Amino acid sequence: MSEVVIFGAGFLGHRLAAAFPGSALLSTDITDLSAVSRALGEHEARVILNAAGKTGRPNVDWCETHQEETYRSNVIGALCLAQAAAHAGAYLVHIGSGCIYYGLSPHPGGAWREDDVANPTAFYSRTKYAADLVLSRLPRVAIARIRMPVDSAPAPRNLITKLAAYPEVVDVANSVTVVDDLLTALRGLIERRAEGIFHVTNPGVMRHRDLLSLYRELVDPSHVVKLISEEELVTRGLAAKARSNAILESPRLDALGIRLRPIGEALRETMIAYARAARR
Repeated sequence: MSEVVIFGAGFLGHRLAAAFPGSALLSTDITDLSAVSRALGEHEARVILNAAGKTGRPNVDWCETHQEETYRSNVIGALCLAQAAAHAGAYLVHIGSGCIYYGLSPHPGGAWREDDVANPTAFYSRTKYAADLVLSRLPRVAIARIRMPVDSAPAPRNLITKLAAYPEVVDVANSVTVVDDLLTALRGLIERRAEGIFHVTNPGVMRHRDLLSLYRELVDPSHVVKLISEEELVTRGLAAKARSNAILESPRLDALGIRLRPIGEALRETMIAYARAARR
């Protein structure tokens, strides 16, 4: 029996399982309603964390050519989990994406808020937003929107590892999510049984050059990268679709008293820990 059940045994799923002792980490097909319902019954789950979904490998361009697999997992799967959770009387936290926003918002400063209508372009972004439109109206459901997770543990899906591997990187301003702070926010949402949409990104703005400068300072002094413009990414054929670049605010998270570290502070502390792990 596990009070907390986590779906999605990937990068984030394993980090969540380590952060919630006694939780059950499952690789169940979330599009199979019967299998999901059986798993919830077997574990007598009271809290469900959904970290399953298709983001594409090696990147989201994969979703453009694998649309059925993408929408089945990101839309149908998310709704199956919500249906099973409702029948079980469980609380669902769905890991959403802030990559449904492109460019600046109409607000002063250009940051997007939780209740802003999104403008997704890429197919992946469209599927994540489609699920949000339904889940955000359901009781006992929270959506934790994250962006480009940054973690202290080297891993292929960690933004640090990903950017360090590219010879050329787009240098744009973005909001990002430091995984340790995501875990703090999730605990706060669960404790309060909060409902609706929450932007779980660290306050402030990070440019890719900031992250890579810290990487060169603390991890690999020999690291070299060429910074390119956002326009070059598509015009030079480096990506099939323009990437989401956006700044998010979290007024609904703030209203609950859940505070994340400013990105400058969190990024340096995370990179120091990443450097230690990389040397092991």
